[in-house]
Amino acid sequence: MTGHSTVDISPYAEALASVPGRERHTVVAGVDCAYWEYGAASAVGTIVAIHGFRGDHHGLEAIIASLGGRHVIAPDLPGFGASAPFEDRAHDIAGYAAWLGEFVSALGAEGPVTILGHSFGSIIVAAALANGLVVPEPGHVVLINPIGQNALHGPRALGTALAVFYYWLGRVLPERLGQAWLRSRVIVRGMSVAMAKTHDPQLRAWIHEQHDTYFSAFANRTQLLEAFRASVSHDVSEFAASVTAPTLLIAAAQDDVTPLSAQRRLATLFPNARLEVIEGVGHLVHYETPLIAADLVTRFVGDEATA
Repeated sequence: MTGHSTVDISPYAEALASVPGRERHTVVAGVDCAYWEYGAASAVGTIVAIHGFRGDHHGLEAIIASLGGRHVIAPDLPGFGASAPFEDRAHDIAGYAAWLGEFVSALGAEGPVTILGHSFGSIIVAAALANGLVVPEPGHVVLINPIGQNALHGPRALGTALAVFYYWLGRVLPERLGQAWLRSRVIVRGMSVAMAKTHDPQLRAWIHEQHDTYFSAFANRTQLLEAFRASVSHDVSEFAASVTAPTLLIAAAQDDVTPLSAQRRLATLFPNARLEVIEGVGHLVHYETPLIAADLVTRFVGDEATA
């Protein structure tokens, strides 16, 4: 832990200050959905950015800050951050995919739309597109650290099994104990240490503080367990063949969740996809190499987003 605030130690604070997020709310699927708008609403084209499991929109802000002022909409998934949980559907892939379709429709964005998903968000984005979400032409899809294979059967199945036990125990313990277990700063910090690959002490401190601050902002234990089960029971490969829009996969050479061999295979399953690999980083591309990721996104989307 440090005695500094997240803003004080953020390497991207200056960039983000130039494109501050404006908090908005809308009702989608019967629940209050919080989202943040960045850049000029008058820009041609919009990027809709979907965060990963247990995080919220803050996790993608370093990438957003590096996108050259493009118009970006970043919601908190229902049940995470400032968004309310679903009341009439499960927090599973089908539920989140349907919600994303409704959310994009409710935005009424004009011009080209890029749908971006990180980690768990990559599954939700792929499922939504496969289930009928239409990206206005010339639309693009960007999946960062995509979940390219089922975690229950991959090479790190043992680690997944331990995570399954962790979330199961958090659900069956008495309320107070279960909440403390699921929000344990020791476990959150252990996860953060395991995933961070950078040796930069300032960057590591900021990553840990990001996780300390935002990784436990979930609505309740039932919602969290449902979302976790969805995250380990599905992967992008299930939906890839139905995603016809031009797709960019941004993978990491040291990803502990999906190995590079699986990412290469995943790229072949899309009708129109290309794979970019960032060296020296793992599952935290959005924290460790956001400038590289943003540059890849910018070059892939092209100039029409800022025309």
